[in-house]
This record gives sequence, C-alpha cells and structure tokens, in this order.
Amino acid sequence: MTATRATASIVAGGLAFPECPRWHDGRYWLADMHVAQVVSYSAVNWDAPRVELELDRSVGDARTAGVGFLPDGRLLTVSSLDSTVRRREANGDVVVHADLRDVTRGWCNDMLVDDMGRAYVGSYGADYQAGASHAEVCLALVERDGAARPVGEPLAFPNGTVLTPDGRALIVGESLAEQMTAFTVAGDGSLFDRRVWAGLPDTVRPDGCCLDAEGAIWVSSFVTGEVLRVHEGGHISAVVEVPDRLPFACALGGDDRRMLFVCAAKTWRAEQTVRDRDGVVAVCTVDVPGAGWP
Repeated sequence: MTATRATASIVAGGLAFPECPRWHDGRYWLADMHVAQVVSYSAVNWDAPRVELELDRSVGDARTAGVGFLPDGRLLTVSSLDSTVRRREANGDVVVHADLRDVTRGWCNDMLVDDMGRAYVGSYGADYQAGASHAEVCLALVERDGAARPVGEPLAFPNGTVLTPDGRALIVGESLAEQMTAFTVAGDGSLFDRRVWAGLPDTVRPDGCCLDAEGAIWVSSFVTGEVLRVHEGGHISAVVEVPDRLPFACALGGDDRRMLFVCAAKTWRAEQTVRDRDGVVAVCTVDVPGAGWP
C-alpha cells in the first residue's frame, strides 16, 4: 500500500534549533537547543512565544534538550553539555534535578517523563567533539527524587522515545542502527525483553518521535527530510514533509491530540543555526490522535 503524503504548514519561525516538542497544559513546548532555552506557544497564537527556562550561558556554552514535566507540573529539561537534568521550581529558580555523568556517555539528548515522574534520558554514546569513537550506551533512568541508573541494554545512539498508554512498552529510536527498538517496562522502571519493533530504510536515522492511538509511531527522519508514520514491523503508511527544512522532532498535541507539530531547521550545525535563526515549527492535522507518552 502506498503511503499517503502531506505537507506541514509553518506557523512559527525565528528559532535556532527547535527540538524535543511536547504538548502540556494547553501549550506547545520545545527546547530551542542551541540557545539553551525552553519556550512554549499558545495553541491559538503562534506569534507570542514565552521563554519558560533559560540556562546560564555566561560562563560557557550550554544547550537544552529533552523536555518533560513532573506530576506536580514542574518543568524538567536536559542540560546536554554537562549531562544533567534541570528542574524549574514553582518560584522560577532552576536547579539540578539529576546528575547523569556516571550513567551516560557523550552529550545527553532526548528525554521521556512518565506519569510517575520517572525520566528516561538518552545520550550520544561518545564525545564526538573530542574525536571519540562511538560506543553503544544504555538509557539513563532518573527517579522522581533525582537518583539515576542505567537501564536496558546498550543502544546505538538512543534518541526519540515513546511509552505506550499502559506503561508496559517503551520504544526508542536507535539513530545509528536505523531501527525502532522496544523494551518491556518492569514495575521499578527497569527495561527488559529487548526486541526490534521496526526496521527502517538505510536512509532513515530516527530522531524525535511520538505515538498515536493505533500504535503507530511518527518518526522524524532528518536525513530524508520527512516525518514517517511507522507501524510495528516497519510498514510506513504516511509521510509528512516540511517546506525547505529538515524535521528533527515531532509531537501530537492540541485538545484532541490530532495536531502533528514538527520541529525543523535547515541544519543541525550550531554556529549556523544560532546565526541564521531559520528554525521553525510546522503543523499538520492527522486522523489518529496521540496516545501514551510523551
């Protein structure tokens, strides 16, 4: 069966490198990674972004990555370069929620926070800036109190991650293995029974993703410039493109969770994205609503 195709409409611009989008509390949230901010947008007004959190860049470079929320509503974001998770308190203070230096390798990246406040955080597997060779790395599990430990088996650059509505299956994109890999989730958050959920074409390196109510996963494919609706086993039933941009992450939001919103940019190179501010958010209405987490 031929995949249906659609083009998303750009609704917001002026971003450096938008990543890790989330729908929460009636707003669209994302990390503007290369300028170390988390921003949000009203569901009805894309012209007035609100800066929700900004990491201190006065003492060196900083980057935000994964975005999530504790059960009490406090914002979490991954501070990529120093391998920490930061938490915004009710009074606006930003504090260290978890230190991941002993349980990750290379820069930290995407994050999924479940309904109990447990966070799963991926990392690159190597310090590429220092010329290190890639190595597989486990996801880091951060408990609600900030305690962290590695879970599951090592993965080839774990990236976008989803959790099924029953909380029993976690599926993560392995960017350097061109596949989506599933684990069963134990009661304590540990991961076991690793299996390939879907193999992907060699040209697809899965990035940010989201799950829908039919069990399909929208997977961002920045190499091919598409967002793919992938089913277990690897069938691709739909494709969404963003005009003149590469999609790096996506989420399903809106009151009915049928709005696919996509974070896209012309490149991932920080020096260019910060200079040009060509990052955008694009949206496309889909038939099947979102489900599970994030």
